[in-house]
Amino acid sequence: MTTATTGGVRATARISARADGRGGTALPVLEGEGPLALRRTRAAAGDEARVMLVGAMSGPLGGDHFTVAAEAGAGARLHVGSAAATIALPGQAKGGARYDVRLEVAAGGELRWLPEQLISAAGSELYVTSRIELAPGARLVFREEQVLGRAGEEPGRLTSRLTVRLGGRPLYDQEVACGPGAPGGWDGPAVLAGHRALGQVIVVRPEFEERVPEARLLGECAALTPLAGPAVLVTALAGDALRLRRLLDEALATLG
Repeated sequence: MTTATTGGVRATARISARADGRGGTALPVLEGEGPLALRRTRAAAGDEARVMLVGAMSGPLGGDHFTVAAEAGAGARLHVGSAAATIALPGQAKGGARYDVRLEVAAGGELRWLPEQLISAAGSELYVTSRIELAPGARLVFREEQVLGRAGEEPGRLTSRLTVRLGGRPLYDQEVACGPGAPGGWDGPAVLAGHRALGQVIVVRPEFEERVPEARLLGECAALTPLAGPAVLVTALAGDALRLRRLLDEALATLG
């Protein structure tokens, strides 16, 4: 149930995917609240369930706390996207907003998390946490894209923490803070170097245990790096969202 208080809106969306026993994927849980509406859409592959997150309201605004939780069971294939970009905006409530993503994938399950960009508008303050728990043998494609400010405006304050665990052990853990009030140097040559769009893709596949792709540059501001597990990380910087998406799509295409 959506909760609206003087401190902002609290809302949660939940997705659960299970193999249906007929070669497809069922969605026994598909629940969205308030601004977090969920819609099942036609999938490209017959064994995949595709879900779109549809923003029914503006936000997150200052003081809001949104949570999206998705899980893919053994043999299930789940693809989650969004109908439009998420825009963090300033609100009347004091304090920043929170957006939490919680993902779980069982052995033999697959989750493709491919939402549209998160835009940090001027005056906003947003803290994003993405926590992913993978069982050995799970498959994952996780894309995260962040744009600092709309066209012609300064960014808001954005802090993002991404944690991935495989078999209960840390695989990847990173936090980035950008915008007014962030630690000094965030826009300097060692971090964003003046770019306003940043993104990353993590791909986890059991077959990478035998042969993981080699580290390589994917352009002036993009790189592919193997992780300490059956996984690779692609990071990219760009001047705008379109260029960033092109870089990340090209990187995914090279992985097949």
